[in-house]
Amino acid sequence: MRPFADRAEAGRRLADELRHLAGGRLVVLGLPRGGVPVAAEVARVLRAPLDVIVVRKLGHPDQPEYAVGALGEQGARILMPAAARVDPGRLADVERAERATLHNRVIALRGGRPPVPLDGRTAIIVDDGIATGATAAAACHVARVRGAERIVLAAPVAPPQAYHELAEVADELVAVLVPPHFTAVGAWYADFTPTTDAEVARALAEAGTVP
Repeated sequence: MRPFADRAEAGRRLADELRHLAGGRLVVLGLPRGGVPVAAEVARVLRAPLDVIVVRKLGHPDQPEYAVGALGEQGARILMPAAARVDPGRLADVERAERATLHNRVIALRGGRPPVPLDGRTAIIVDDGIATGATAAAACHVARVRGAERIVLAAPVAPPQAYHELAEVADELVAVLVPPHFTAVGAWYADFTPTTDAEVARALAEAGTVP
């Protein structure tokens, strides 16, 4: 038997690990797509607003899979030291394309609703599991640039190496399971059916927003 029946159950178990944060100025941010059903359960238990955090990797012009930065909403932009070795004009071209993709993803997921403000709040960034940690790390950086006072990164399952490496970008890490023999996130779920954009949009609409 696998540890989690589905993302909803994983979210409830993760919420139990996060109850010590209840009562604070919280925002629960799901990483699309699969992190949102998990985040919805966390937000429900903690009685906190639910939102998505959409990030886009800035890839090297010659090696798109090699990240030299990341983009987020509200103009959030993070550049890694390697970006200094990239031609500014070529990097700007990559950024324009990724910014357009980011905008389209936000519209598809959130519709016309504005993002929940993060200024002075604790941002709980939730995914359905952590593999390499690259996207989670980018989300942590973006949330901080957007004004979050404290970053909590939470997931039902994470491999030990990524879990420890992410301690450098989050103020607190919470995982239900950190198994020594990690294969893939989906291996820990009985039902790991891909989450759709429509399901994400519905979860956000049902949760509503809290100013």
